[in-house]
Amino acid sequence: MDGRSTDGASLPACAPLLLARARARLRSVATGHEGVNRELTALHAGSRYHRLGAVPMSVPGLPALPPELAGPVAVELAKPVREIPHPGALTGGCRYEPKWDGYRLVVVRERNTARLWSKQGRDLTDRFPDVAAAALAQVPPGSVVDGEVVIWNGDRLDFGLLQRRMVAAAGRIAALAAAAPASYVAFDLIAAGGEDLRGQTLTRRRAALERLARRWAPPLQLSPVTADAAQARQWFDDFRPAGVEGLVVKGAATRYAPGRREWLKVKSWETTEVLAGGVIGALERPSQLVAGRYRDGELVVVGRTSPLTPAQSAELAAVLRPAGPDHPWPERIGTGRFGGGRLSVPLTRVEPATVVEVSADAALQAGVFRHPLRFVRVRPDLRPEDLPPV
Repeated sequence: MDGRSTDGASLPACAPLLLARARARLRSVATGHEGVNRELTALHAGSRYHRLGAVPMSVPGLPALPPELAGPVAVELAKPVREIPHPGALTGGCRYEPKWDGYRLVVVRERNTARLWSKQGRDLTDRFPDVAAAALAQVPPGSVVDGEVVIWNGDRLDFGLLQRRMVAAAGRIAALAAAAPASYVAFDLIAAGGEDLRGQTLTRRRAALERLARRWAPPLQLSPVTADAAQARQWFDDFRPAGVEGLVVKGAATRYAPGRREWLKVKSWETTEVLAGGVIGALERPSQLVAGRYRDGELVVVGRTSPLTPAQSAELAAVLRPAGPDHPWPERIGTGRFGGGRLSVPLTRVEPATVVEVSADAALQAGVFRHPLRFVRVRPDLRPEDLPPV
């Protein structure tokens, strides 16, 4: 891989539109199955997307995969960092990839089957039959591919559509797949021809993955990668409106380390405004802000902040007022995502008249922030009606 290559970038069909508009400083980015894929493919040396026909369904005499690669498969993990690492930060030099907002999924293609395994070791073949069928037709037997399953909804990735697949009754999966097809974005190859590749360097594994992906067509895609930190920064900034969460950074000379956090991940954050609808803790000393926005005229919970510092708590407490009797939120709120979960804590409801600026990553689901927000400041210059609805 040279320093500026995207090494065979190919996503859901969306490439020239995305960066072309981003370079023109447009905030509304055309992505989806036509946007990001063509753009990222063009970053390489033109499209490498070829329909070369299906691979053999089975190969006589092919050696069986090692037991630890037959599924479930332990995957390498990433530890969070705040800044994009410099090019020499990892062994062999950094390789930067987009961080997709989806489910980690390992494709295990044996002699006559293709099975999909989650990071937690769950067999998800029945949840994503569209991806499994494509893997059976296009991935050679004896291969184990590491990647992410995503679903596009118009101009951005939609994590909620993935979750529908996870909870739907078995009889509903086919209809969901037809209405919102999944895409599989591959970024590593850990077995080929029945041979374990985990002991090989990322550079060699990536080259093997690119050779494999030359036969692919949607929904199988090849995630882009670059050694150019400037290009990585551009992806970091420009792909956020499409729901790309940031970057994953890997060392070019490193081996695949199952279960270890040797990759790095850096999330893209930007500020937005929310309403102070409630707090965890006392009104005079809040420990967390529970953020709200209006949906069809009703105040709904859209997220909560990470714990406030003493200075942030004092700044927020100075402008909060107790809620009136018509506040729509309950007296307790769950500790899980979106205020759910089995455990709950008391919620101090406040008059939803204070606008607060927060920092958020790109992980959204139906207008709700899936990950904790970061308190930035109170915005006395803004009114609740200045905020967009959910």
